[in-house]
Amino acid sequence: MAHPQTVLPWLQQTWLQQHRDKLALLLVLGLSSAMSIAIVAFRIYYSGSMTYYFLIWNLFLAWVPLGCALVLWFLSQQGRRSFWLLGLFFGGWFVFFPNSPYIVTDLLHLAPRHNIPLWYDLMLIFSFAWNGLILGFTSLWIVQGVIQWMCGRWVSWALVMFTLGLSGFGIYLGRFLRWNSWDVVTNPYELAADIYVRIVNPLAHPRTLAVTLLFSGFLAVAYCTVALLTQARWTHKPPVQSISR
Repeated sequence: MAHPQTVLPWLQQTWLQQHRDKLALLLVLGLSSAMSIAIVAFRIYYSGSMTYYFLIWNLFLAWVPLGCALVLWFLSQQGRRSFWLLGLFFGGWFVFFPNSPYIVTDLLHLAPRHNIPLWYDLMLIFSFAWNGLILGFTSLWIVQGVIQWMCGRWVSWALVMFTLGLSGFGIYLGRFLRWNSWDVVTNPYELAADIYVRIVNPLAHPRTLAVTLLFSGFLAVAYCTVALLTQARWTHKPPVQSISR
């Protein structure tokens, strides 16, 4: 019988080998977010102003759907699946997902402030926008994989497009009507009323329609680009050697 001390390192090594690509991705995502926080921290130190401190909170909210997606993926890998638990984390991911691409709209805050070079603030906000976008796409890629495994490819892509379409609407609700994801629980009736009047008569709310369509279209094209980028292989193959007789 193998000694437990010899079996455990083998199991750990096997797990790391199986998931090292995922761990590497999470590490890079974490480093990228840390870089954005460091840029804000230096600005606060240099200027003494907390102007862009709120971006750290927005970035945290962008990590929430990724955390839900990772738990959802982990649960789907288990032999015994608890569908109510899967549904709980899927619901959490779905509600918080618009917070990830929402950070792109924080570019509206760009303006000369506190004698800080405008290019610095541009890089600051853009770094947060990029992190929010890629965190959202990563969580969507994970959830799509889970849904594809459970329900098939076409269902997974239908979910992707449905999610990105609603995200455009969610970005409008957050940026212009100032609703938050947790208002689904804390203030559901007023939120539902705002949503209802815009769905029933969309032409009466042209800005809602324009923002939703533009952001949904952008997110769909951007996500498809990232998805195709992960599948394309550009490595050179050795030339086929002709066989001489």
